[in-house]
Amino acid sequence: MSSAPDSGWFGHPKGLSTLFFTEMWERMSYYGMRAMLVLFMTASLQQEGLGFTVASAAAIYGLYTGAVYFLGLPGGWLADRLFGGQKAVWYGGIIIMCGHIILAVPHDYSFFIGLIFVATGTGLLKPNISAMVGQLYSDADERRDGGYAIYYMGINLGSLIGYYVCGYFMENVGWHWAFGAAAVGMAIGLVQYKRSLNNLPEHSVLPANPLGPKGTSRAWGGIAAFVIIAAAVTTAAMTGAIVINPTVVAGYVAVVFTIIFFVYFGVIYFTGKLTDAEKQRMWALFLVCIASACFWSGFEQAGSSLNLFARDYTDRLIGTFEIPTTWFQSLNSLFIIALSPFFAALWINLSKSLVSPSYSVKCALGLIIMASGFLVMFMAAHYAAEGLKVAPYWLVTTYFLHTVGELCLSPVALSAVSKLSPKRYTGQMMGVFVLTYSIGNIIAGLLAGNFDPNNVQEIPNLYLQIALFSIGVGVVLVLMTFKAKVWEKQGLEEKAS
Repeated sequence: MSSAPDSGWFGHPKGLSTLFFTEMWERMSYYGMRAMLVLFMTASLQQEGLGFTVASAAAIYGLYTGAVYFLGLPGGWLADRLFGGQKAVWYGGIIIMCGHIILAVPHDYSFFIGLIFVATGTGLLKPNISAMVGQLYSDADERRDGGYAIYYMGINLGSLIGYYVCGYFMENVGWHWAFGAAAVGMAIGLVQYKRSLNNLPEHSVLPANPLGPKGTSRAWGGIAAFVIIAAAVTTAAMTGAIVINPTVVAGYVAVVFTIIFFVYFGVIYFTGKLTDAEKQRMWALFLVCIASACFWSGFEQAGSSLNLFARDYTDRLIGTFEIPTTWFQSLNSLFIIALSPFFAALWINLSKSLVSPSYSVKCALGLIIMASGFLVMFMAAHYAAEGLKVAPYWLVTTYFLHTVGELCLSPVALSAVSKLSPKRYTGQMMGVFVLTYSIGNIIAGLLAGNFDPNNVQEIPNLYLQIALFSIGVGVVLVLMTFKAKVWEKQGLEEKAS
């Protein structure tokens, strides 16, 4: 890749500003809407909600968030083989905006149609806009890491705007006005993206590995088939021709995604003609993947059970001002912005001190720290079970611990995929790794289904079970520390040679 010739935006290519603000507004729309999903679905009909049970709402939430990550796989393929990065981001943003507009329409059928649009558009936009950031720099350009750090800041700024704006509209104006605010955010992102397209490198216009005429026809046929099937299933469900139990579907999808993960991982391991060192490194990577799936199954309680706890059992009054429920989720973004520089320096200083924990140990540490947040919620839920509204600092502490866990695991896991994967399978292994996000999100939804507002006495047990399971997995990973360290060391030494 050729480096962009300019440094017109804080010492970085101007194209970074285009992608920064596009991603910021897309994340505003995504997180702003996502924060309301479970609240809207579980609100009563009198409150203009959908009146779903917590189990159904949480399962739908898990399916939606899991689908967003899963659809990134075909989204990346379509950009590489059919659209090119620039068009993929543009089309994806338009589909997302249309989805939010549909959600803003107060109609019984609009909700699920809107979710399908948003998930599909996000799957097309998200992987490709991230890849385009890398295309701004040459392989030797030392600004690359700094560029991604600035870009990551845009993600967190966007989520903050979404939580605050959509949360305020939800509490003070109405559900559908809040969904409409998300649509406006995406529209702003699209306008600035279109106006500043000239900042992006020319090679991002064309697909990296274009299909031939026959392949292009087949690809469009596949897109048409997807649209027809999605429309048919949605119509059948809306008209009552078929009855879909979201909890059952989520369970099956979790199993299918898990099988896909194991099969794909196994095919690469057993048939990929790997060297012994590459196989050892794959075992270390396998542990990281397990930690990732378990981590996100707990962390993603933020939008479901922790969101409901904030609404129903937390004292949100400060004087006469009532904190909107969704604002608690913004704590994660605030803590990430505050703590990211500290953790970046931490790993560097540890390395200089010749203390370099293996990838699996860092991930296990993140998992255990995240689990400690649920021990905090276990204690808070006990007070709620006694009929008390708990102070906000319980959730603040939990989100702090979850953020610390995320900073220990998430960037480390991504680095592990790039460094431990066999060179010729790095892209595919990143796709396999993304499946752990989908699996974790769907399991998170199934777990949150046990949050029963009518049986508050069982809520402490839910959080305790999540904590103990996560700690258990983390301990197992720590016990395998030495072996994993050997695998990584041998594999990386061969890779360097």
